[in-house]
Amino acid sequence: MTPRFPILMYHQIGPPPRRGVPGRSLTVPTADFVAQMRWLKRLGYRGVSMRDLMPYLKGEKQGRAVGITFDDGFRNVHANAMPVLAELGFTATNYFVSREIGGSNVWDRAKGIPAAECMSKTELLEWQAAGHEVGAHTLTHPRLTEISPDEAAREIADVRAELEAICGEPVEAFCYPHGAVDETIRRLVAESGYGNATTTVKGRARASDDPLLLPRITVRRGHPWALLLLKCLTA
Repeated sequence: MTPRFPILMYHQIGPPPRRGVPGRSLTVPTADFVAQMRWLKRLGYRGVSMRDLMPYLKGEKQGRAVGITFDDGFRNVHANAMPVLAELGFTATNYFVSREIGGSNVWDRAKGIPAAECMSKTELLEWQAAGHEVGAHTLTHPRLTEISPDEAAREIADVRAELEAICGEPVEAFCYPHGAVDETIRRLVAESGYGNATTTVKGRARASDDPLLLPRITVRRGHPWALLLLKCLTA
């Protein structure tokens, strides 16, 4: 049987906003995240960044691996997720919006989602120094399929250059904002030199998947560890 590897998609880790606020489900309480990670560890899973997951997908390594990814580079991930990742020896990938490093999720404003701070350059470097991966999530978080190809190419290529200038190492992982990708956008990501890219398509990744169109499993507020495990096993 072909091995399948779940790639978990998180956004924010911390106290969720009040009921009725848009986007509330994408903030996972810290205690829930801690429980989820500890249960994965107890059940024999190793949480890994996309950089560390790729050898499993390529068949170069074997074992129970779960990709752990965070979209947008939120500061509360630095504060609330990093300690448990360190405790368990897990690594993770955070996809940064380079023009909002030290800023906030301005792309969510029109949807009524509350403002949340993004990591500063110092915090990004602390994330990297802890063994985690810096991934790219464009310059400004647009829906890439709704802007011109030239503008999309700039968003995809320039974010990589900007992040590499900050962290001093190659940026290989990309994530499509809003999950928006088509054949043109996928080609632009390939031309920019990324080694892998994740989507919002539901499922577990396997070796035969296009490495620039990898599926993920969204983790939302209220997901108990048992449901998370079920998603990891069955997606």
